Amino acid sequence: MTYENECWWITGASSGIGAALARELGARGARVILSGRDEERLAGVAGEIATDTLTLPFDVRDDAAMLAATEKAVDWSGGIDGFVANAGVSQRSRATKTDMQVYREIIDIDLTSQIAATQALLPHMTPRKSGRLLFISSIAGKVGVPMRTAYCAAKFGLAGYADALRGELSQDGIGVHVIYPGSVATDVSRNALKGDGARREKSDSVIDNGIPADEAAKTMLDAVALNQREIVVARGMEEAMGEMRRTPDQLFDQVAAMVADGYIEKMEAGE
Repeated sequence: MTYENECWWITGASSGIGAALARELGARGARVILSGRDEERLAGVAGEIATDTLTLPFDVRDDAAMLAATEKAVDWSGGIDGFVANAGVSQRSRATKTDMQVYREIIDIDLTSQIAATQALLPHMTPRKSGRLLFISSIAGKVGVPMRTAYCAAKFGLAGYADALRGELSQDGIGVHVIYPGSVATDVSRNALKGDGARREKSDSVIDNGIPADEAAKTMLDAVALNQREIVVARGMEEAMGEMRRTPDQLFDQVAAMVADGYIEKMEAGE
């Protein structure tokens, strides 16, 4: 596949991996829709892209705003060819020192809101029998990492939703890809929540020395173009962890075969 003349929509596009994916998609000839909470920063990213762009600022937790943005995105593009569920926030706190509200906030942003955005877009994508859905999980969505219990819960959950959705859509021409980044040089640690819900405001050396975001974006899109369903983008120990927990392609194929054999219809009929 190529990205030329396609339209891609990215949440969390104002910085980090989302902004890098937007730039790389534009460089490959795609039109890009950028969403996030910060309109000014979205405009800055849009200014770095040579192809047509649309900025749709909204908070992913605002269902009404998200649904309105979905209608605007579809009206502008005539059809979404790719959607990247990327918006998210991380965590740096022990479970025993983390307020329950922090769990609710991280799971809402990183999981529930990404599901809601996808569910809103599916009725526009499935009739076209084409398209790609990219879910940005994390190595922490494969391996439980200390100081990130809420983040791990959300990222494991996002991968589970995506894998189940892939099976359901396997007869509809829509590709589902789960991306598991390791340490990428972004502000993810600086923006992470502490146990009381405050921003951490400082980075980790492993993040600062991580894969440059633009390099990570190229790797991700190259893998999507090759139709890889599970994409690990990491180095060193993190890459080894991700590969150790990789789901065999044969299992994905087995689920798709179940769907092709009428599994969903049988379940719906109560068989």
